[in-house]
Amino acid sequence: MSDTCTCNNTDIYLPESATLLRKEQMTELEQFYEFKLDSGKPLGHMPGQFVEVSMPGIGEAPISVSSSPTSGDTFEMVVRNVGNVTNAMHNLSEGDKVGIRGPFGTDFPVDGAMKGKDLLFICGGIGLVPVRSAIQYVFNKREDYGRVAILFGAKDPSNRLFTDELAMWAKEKDVTLLETVDHRDENWTGIEGVITKLIPLVQLDAENTVSVICGPPIMYKFVITELLAHKFDPNSIFLSLERNMKCGVGKCGHCQINNLYVCQDGPVFNFADVEDIEEAI
Repeated sequence: MSDTCTCNNTDIYLPESATLLRKEQMTELEQFYEFKLDSGKPLGHMPGQFVEVSMPGIGEAPISVSSSPTSGDTFEMVVRNVGNVTNAMHNLSEGDKVGIRGPFGTDFPVDGAMKGKDLLFICGGIGLVPVRSAIQYVFNKREDYGRVAILFGAKDPSNRLFTDELAMWAKEKDVTLLETVDHRDENWTGIEGVITKLIPLVQLDAENTVSVICGPPIMYKFVITELLAHKFDPNSIFLSLERNMKCGVGKCGHCQINNLYVCQDGPVFNFADVEDIEEAI
């Protein structure tokens, strides 16, 4: 295992204090947060990485960073209320403090394999949260990339995230943005159905396109099958895998997949490296 922590703090086990600057309710279960480290330093992350957020007296949880490092000295995340730590975070007020360890993990290759290529982002539900960091990074360095396609699927219209940004991204030059919902409501006039329905609607050259995928585990198998059917190279497909991460530094074993630790060897993987690992997808 390689050391994939790029944290500001020299002690990977010691949280650094951060202040909540802004919070916003996004859906029934998800809240948006903007933090700043009390040291004044930038977080130092790359798109796709995560941090460990600690709530004194309660515990800590791994949370994806949702903003690009090009966006300034603050950093953003979206948190779903599903446990003790995330519930406590939902009760935070602006000005409150949390502990931050990290950033940890591998990142989307925005300065590597993605550079100079057309890009296809495929996001299901809260899978948009970490991928948003990469999308922002690409738009902030737009001349370094080719055409961009963003596919986003949600359970229903009420679960759509970053709706204002989706509208802005759709207006960008050489950008295709398509959305679908599993179940429409009376106001939804867009596409209804699984996200794989959107892939044939995108006109991209598979040989010159890098794809980034993030979403619920059940989505990956079907999306990858569709991409391979459209002649995408497994080496040009990158996945952010969700597993039961806990410590963030490969010590607890909660996120182990065979000989891989998602918190260190991931969460971003090249599909070619994990396609033969049955438990990965």
